[in-house]
Amino acid sequence: MAYNLLKGKKGIIFGALDENSIAWKTAERVHEEGGEFVLTNAPVAMRMGQINALAEKTGSQIIPADATSEEDLQNLVEQSMEILGGKLDFVLHSIGMSINVRKGKHYTDQNYAWTQKGTDVSAMSFHKVMQTLYKADAMNEWGSIVALTYMAAQRVFPDYNDMADNKAYLESIARSFGYFFGRDKKVRVNTISQSPTPTTAGSGVKGFDGFLAYADKMSPLGNATAMDCANYTVTLFSDLTKRVTLQNLYNDGGFSNMGVSDAVMDTFVDKQ
Repeated sequence: MAYNLLKGKKGIIFGALDENSIAWKTAERVHEEGGEFVLTNAPVAMRMGQINALAEKTGSQIIPADATSEEDLQNLVEQSMEILGGKLDFVLHSIGMSINVRKGKHYTDQNYAWTQKGTDVSAMSFHKVMQTLYKADAMNEWGSIVALTYMAAQRVFPDYNDMADNKAYLESIARSFGYFFGRDKKVRVNTISQSPTPTTAGSGVKGFDGFLAYADKMSPLGNATAMDCANYTVTLFSDLTKRVTLQNLYNDGGFSNMGVSDAVMDTFVDKQ
């Protein structure tokens, strides 16, 4: 059901790869709620995905951009404002990558060149995106910037590897830059800590099925889906959350406040 929550609002959505991705679902929901946007992803990711189909479905234009490149980001922001006819109201950062995870390198045996590349893509890119927007004065007052994160920034999930460090850095950037964006531009910056979600990227983490099953058993409402995250993001882009900023917001079925659940205990205790 659509409520016209984003009618007249314009923005940029980073990271839509295929129909399993949260950014893809978010783009669909933003479109349904009346928002207009430019889609962007790194050229290599675009070759792997089906972003053209999403652009056609939502009537959007695509601007390829490497989010680690300041030059690419400046071009993206300038072109987006030209295409959309003015300043932006929302931005979604849905980007993450670990070469160590992809190549099966253990956390205690990292290739540091790969680690630095993953940090640049997964976290530093968020600072670069916001710095570009800030310097260009590209956001309307009461605009909203959202990045996606995961609970491994706060708790140990061994197989999440260096992505846990990247997410912790991402959340810190959201708070620190969010202060200046709020003070100077009246723009909100938040992160959404999402349940493990079977996206193309997420499924590449070793033991992902275990992540998924454990979180579902721990959470009183079960795991939040990609569509649940898209709906939550829409609320953060809307005017209904104008004073919500600097927050790491959990969309995880209650997982973040659980110590243990009956369902998990039942797997360890033999019932007589």
